[in-house]
Amino acid sequence: MDVKPKRIAIICNYELLESRVGGMDYFFWAFNEKCIENQIKIDWFFPNKALHGNYKVFNIFPSENKTLETTFISYIKKNQVQYSHIVTHFLELCTSFFSEVKKHQTAKIIGVDHNPRPLNGYPLKKRFKKRLKGILYSKYIDLFVGVSIYTSHAILNDFGSFLKSKTQTIYNGVLMNSIISKTTERSKLKPKFLVVSHLRFSKGIQDLIEAVNLLSEDLKADLKIDVYGDGPYKNRLSELVSAYKLEANLNFKGSQSNVNELYQNYDYLIQPTHMECFSLSVLESLSANIPVITTPVGGNLEVISNNENGFIFETKNFKVLAALLSSIIRGEKGITINTRKLIENRFSIEMMVQKHIELLK
Repeated sequence: MDVKPKRIAIICNYELLESRVGGMDYFFWAFNEKCIENQIKIDWFFPNKALHGNYKVFNIFPSENKTLETTFISYIKKNQVQYSHIVTHFLELCTSFFSEVKKHQTAKIIGVDHNPRPLNGYPLKKRFKKRLKGILYSKYIDLFVGVSIYTSHAILNDFGSFLKSKTQTIYNGVLMNSIISKTTERSKLKPKFLVVSHLRFSKGIQDLIEAVNLLSEDLKADLKIDVYGDGPYKNRLSELVSAYKLEANLNFKGSQSNVNELYQNYDYLIQPTHMECFSLSVLESLSANIPVITTPVGGNLEVISNNENGFIFETKNFKVLAALLSSIIRGEKGITINTRKLIENRFSIEMMVQKHIELLK
């Protein structure tokens, strides 16, 4: 008979920002609530404290200027606490951190992998190092969880196929009730586009800018693309927009905490990413009945069917993207189905929370 855990630790390298409330925040809130219902106490280890949303009721130990790994090791050394389960999110897997934790804890350690991989794979030297780390440190992790089938396969490819028996997939999910669905018909002649993305090179926003630059002047006349998000590549992207004189077409709106309410105002999400794990913005967009234009990387093909609930174009091929956008703007191509139903059936946050609770048995 399984014994219900009394106390668990969640170590998550995810900055808590009131200006950027996304799918993972909703998951953490729902998971914490479910644990309380099941009389499971949680100690949360995040980079920072927060009071927005449901974080005000969390028991958070912030790392501040230290690494999360250092903070957690220091905590379990100084305090008389034994966890039944220790779960990591967004932490590098198969490192000496896990062996150090096992010196002080008898807990079951679960590593959840959210990390995307490079489009063309890791360099040979890094591949060798990951295999070596898999041999040295994987034995200290009791269960590996990928947030998509792609991610689970990547875990085995990175650290060794011998981990197959203790690797499983739990899809990320979205809180359906928080996302306002589009109920009006999608515009066929003047569609509105949005991007929801962290602004870094690997997200491929520069490819979108190149694609827009290739469009004819008549198509650009009424084209509006709102870009939600922030990041280290923003200045370079702004420079590129300015160089091509596309300020009237691409509008950088920064991070918004209510994007879940804004999807409904658009017709298509564009995600020209070069590397992805399993995109919550894709799930959120589909939940809002907004089709997605994206690339076949990461777990995208596990949720997007070309010409059904979105369009797939070759990664980095901005000429193909330009042609695709041209066809959509001219009304030659379009998505007509309600894209929300797939998410309701397969990718709800309730399903995600329940499967994570089951890991604690």
